[in-house]
Amino acid sequence: MNRLWFRLTLAFIFVALISATVVAVLATLSADNQFREYVARRDVLAQSGLLTDLAAAYQRTGDWSGAGVVLAAFSPNTPGLGGGRGRPPLLLADAAGVVVYDERNQRVGTTLTSDERSSALPMALANVPIGYVLLGAQGRGTLAPSEQNFLDQLRSTLILAAGIAATVGMISGWLISRALAAPLSKLSSAARAFAAHQWDQRVAVNGTQEMAEVAMAFNHMADSLQQAEALRRNLMADVAHELRTPLTVLQGNLRAMLDGVYPLARAEIAALYDETRLLHRLVDDLRELALAEAKQLKLNRRPIELVALIQSTAANFEAAAEMQHITIEVKSNAPGPSVDADADRVGQALRNLIGNALRHTAPGGSITITVQSNQAGVTVQVQDTGAGIAADDVPHVFDRFYRGDQSHARRAARGGSGLGLAIAKSLIEAHGGQIGVASTLGQGSCFWFTLPGAPEYLHTAR
Repeated sequence: MNRLWFRLTLAFIFVALISATVVAVLATLSADNQFREYVARRDVLAQSGLLTDLAAAYQRTGDWSGAGVVLAAFSPNTPGLGGGRGRPPLLLADAAGVVVYDERNQRVGTTLTSDERSSALPMALANVPIGYVLLGAQGRGTLAPSEQNFLDQLRSTLILAAGIAATVGMISGWLISRALAAPLSKLSSAARAFAAHQWDQRVAVNGTQEMAEVAMAFNHMADSLQQAEALRRNLMADVAHELRTPLTVLQGNLRAMLDGVYPLARAEIAALYDETRLLHRLVDDLRELALAEAKQLKLNRRPIELVALIQSTAANFEAAAEMQHITIEVKSNAPGPSVDADADRVGQALRNLIGNALRHTAPGGSITITVQSNQAGVTVQVQDTGAGIAADDVPHVFDRFYRGDQSHARRAARGGSGLGLAIAKSLIEAHGGQIGVASTLGQGSCFWFTLPGAPEYLHTAR
């Protein structure tokens, strides 16, 4: 089963089982060794003759007052008993189990527990109990049935504890793995739904930081794709609409000529030719825009005198401006700033901006083109005294086929294809520049763009 949650669960189970097994084995071995050493030491103590000496001392005095001398003389390094701080102390208790001697002076006066008394070495005179001795020693010894029972119970307890720990680890591992894998499962479901064109699919941003970042990235991607899909649909609808009008005119006029409604006159043929030119321009604009957005537009970049280019471009609109009683003026704060650009493409962007200003400026108005240079490059502003742009429409003026008044007829009357500003934006950005607009409804608009300066110009400006 090639699932993340399943693999994580197996990993947790494996770790839990290994950990519990290691702990149980080590604890069992340690307890077994310690207990066997304790029993072995007791056996060595019973065979050392200390019990006989202590019983003799008790018999001489009738109490344990002389036991201290016997015990002090007893060598702590007797073979099999061990020595040093690691060995348990010698304890001597009377018949009632009260400790009368402690090698480390910590238990004197206390009473042995029942477990201590059962594991101690008893001493008796004439079958009358007189006291108990306790001591641990190194080595291994044979266990009595009760002692073996103790070890067996301890081992069973440890095994049970290991089993419980392993079970808890498995359940916890399963829950944790499912919790970790659940966001990924939801993400994959959302991705499949999105691929099936369910554009409203989004995932909740929660879980660990990494999962939250993945969810945010998916949602951002989904927003971008949904917006791109909406733009694609709008573009297809707008292109179809823009192409349909001249095609309808061509088809209707040709049909009328074939039916004899219109004469096959030169004027009629010229009107049809104008429609073909409109179609050609629209197709060319779409091609230019597609190349620029795909970053496949070839630029012949070289240092150019921007003011001279602007004056030459503006001169091409003087005749049309005079017919509309509109003045065009070029201003510059430098004699001739040089920019690193493709003269034809920059000229095309300028023509689109000036033509747009000319279409939206009423007779008697003016268009002012200002060139400002600085260390970063050059800024060009195209200011008109036209009707201005509504605040809601300003963010969309560079969109393809966008029209704030939603009127195809008005654009057709003004001669625009709806792509001029979008193409200008793509051309300027292809040069590494920026473009924007500032406008107030009823007070005109100011379109601006920036271009990087030529290397020698930047050096001179510094």
